[in-house]
Amino acid sequence: MKKKYLTKSALTMVISTLFTAHVAIADEPSENILALKDVFNLEYAANPVVTPDGKHVVYERRSMDIMTDSMRRNLWSVALDGSSHLPILSDSKNHFNPVFSPDGAKMAYLSSKEGKVQIYLKDLASNNTTRVTNVEMTPSNMSFSPDGKYLAFAMFTPTKAKPLFTLGSKPKGAKWAEKPQYIDQTNFQRDGMGMKRPGNMQMYVVPTIGGTARQITSGAHDHAGSIAWSKNAQQLIISANTRDEAEFDMLNSDLFSIDINTLKVTKLTDMSGPERSPQMSPDGKKIAFVGNEDNGKSNQLSQLYVMNVDGSDIENLTSNLDRSVGEITWADNGKGLYFSYDDMAKKNVAYVSLSGKISNITSNLGGTSLGRPYTSGDYDVTPKGSVVYTASTGNRPADLAIVSKKGKVKQLTDLNGDVFDHKTVNKPELMTLKSSVDNRDLQAWIVTPPNFDANKKYPLILEIHGGPHTAYGPSYSTEVQLMAAAGYVVLYGNPRGSTSQGEEFANLIDKNYPSQDYNDLMDMVDSAIATGYVDESNLFVTGGSGGGTLTSWIIGKTDRFKASVVAKPVINWTSMIGTSDIYAFMSKYWFTDLPWNDYEQYWNRSPLSLVGNVKTPTMVLTGELDVRTPMSESEQYYGALRLQGVESSLVRIQGAYHGIAAKPSNLARKVGYILAWFDKYKDGKNNENKEG
Repeated sequence: MKKKYLTKSALTMVISTLFTAHVAIADEPSENILALKDVFNLEYAANPVVTPDGKHVVYERRSMDIMTDSMRRNLWSVALDGSSHLPILSDSKNHFNPVFSPDGAKMAYLSSKEGKVQIYLKDLASNNTTRVTNVEMTPSNMSFSPDGKYLAFAMFTPTKAKPLFTLGSKPKGAKWAEKPQYIDQTNFQRDGMGMKRPGNMQMYVVPTIGGTARQITSGAHDHAGSIAWSKNAQQLIISANTRDEAEFDMLNSDLFSIDINTLKVTKLTDMSGPERSPQMSPDGKKIAFVGNEDNGKSNQLSQLYVMNVDGSDIENLTSNLDRSVGEITWADNGKGLYFSYDDMAKKNVAYVSLSGKISNITSNLGGTSLGRPYTSGDYDVTPKGSVVYTASTGNRPADLAIVSKKGKVKQLTDLNGDVFDHKTVNKPELMTLKSSVDNRDLQAWIVTPPNFDANKKYPLILEIHGGPHTAYGPSYSTEVQLMAAAGYVVLYGNPRGSTSQGEEFANLIDKNYPSQDYNDLMDMVDSAIATGYVDESNLFVTGGSGGGTLTSWIIGKTDRFKASVVAKPVINWTSMIGTSDIYAFMSKYWFTDLPWNDYEQYWNRSPLSLVGNVKTPTMVLTGELDVRTPMSESEQYYGALRLQGVESSLVRIQGAYHGIAAKPSNLARKVGYILAWFDKYKDGKNNENKEG
């Protein structure tokens, strides 16, 4: 344990001076309560990969680097009995995405240890490491050929933009303005990347002994996702959308077989929706994949299919499961597959036989969504059928656990004991209720402050998830726990439109968002008040993305909240369609027509249409580089609030895209600003909370 403390930066204590601690529990020492400075001490396990001999699991140990303000990914190994927990690659660089050769003798991984991310190969017997690639862009989705001689991978491949006009040569030594960007792509920007460079994702193969990576696919289409090899190591099975109208028909990807020698392409599937994530069976006779027919709904269930290697005899193995299928992997004996899915706010791993019989294995995946309590988690399967997974406990980030075929569970790691063992962090408590709209069952969770006393009254924060087709659950959330540590009861839940409760429940908001999800959220607040320990005069509301949209909708409908923080919202659906990086998707699946053909449906569902009703003091908070819910949405809402005379403020998170909390300092800042704004209006206080 002493060694682990040394791996944390001693400068962590220094940064505590940068933030005002929001500790409202006077009778508990502050060192026993989660604080903003603790964000830099958090770690979690992700991407477990069982070694081919079935004795160990290699995983990504993700931690926060206070000096670079980033997440660091290193590779560690632990035996399946919990012993021999040791680093494989652990330093200031990033090492991630481990993949083992079929014979288990070698491990490929990605690393930034020499600057740009490259593929490296580690011989496990000699412990020698070879750099395999020397490429300009970052590789992804590595896959060993069955004979272990090649690695296939995907990589963005730039192309040269063709200028429509060129001014000509400038005089030697002249300083002109930069050339304009000429854009003729539909999808010309991407959140997290900014302006999309000309080019596409393509597939490559490279000898495992190193050498020149050879491009296998080409053309103006993206070839992305997991890669499967044929049994004879001569073909790659990949997913791509090669249709002429792919930019507008974005869900319609198919599976293809590509001969790595002749580059001959054979189309294997032709469903109306996306076919993706191909996985070859152990005997090489069948391909499993995830997909669905496109039904035009805003939420569509992904299902698990198997077919012959030539694309014939497609069978749906999960047609009776009213849930979306996630990550899939074949059982070693080829008689069935393991898959993940969300059910009633928990991520599960299940097994399905080739006859379609489903057996659930565990429902405790989670803990990898560090900021907010979204369903999350990774898993892998041992040769004997035990499942190693990132485990959710509700009061700390993910550790690794293993569950045997008989259901026996063992925790393998303890990555955050040094942070949490001496702190009071309460687990989310499930609260079930009925919707006042149609008597449907709803789920919500309450997280209480440290040293909670049910006989006292506490201010309440309603925190609303994004998506809106996603789900919260009883997982750990740094943001929620920091709010609770500041003395608030935190309430969050899954209103209609959320996933994990079936296709019909999710599509109650299809072409109808926001709508009665507002009523569901108010029902949750009323149920929390009915507990007796919530101060009804001190209610606050916040949410991000879709949750920001709903927050702004709520304050346009009711004045019951003392203050609100609207984070990265959509305020005006017409302007969002004109500026977002997903405008082609949104206009097709979220509305029945284009805004200039049917302006009313866009306006009637825009929170901006309700701004004249708003009296709630409101902070608007967004990443300045956000192109998913662009900054212009927040700016026009802030301007409208000021014109309306509403107490308001605008927070621009510098250098941040839609994922504000991608940098640990911004995760802390986000929560700090929210709490400072709420503290300002709580009980009539006028406190100033400053970043020093």
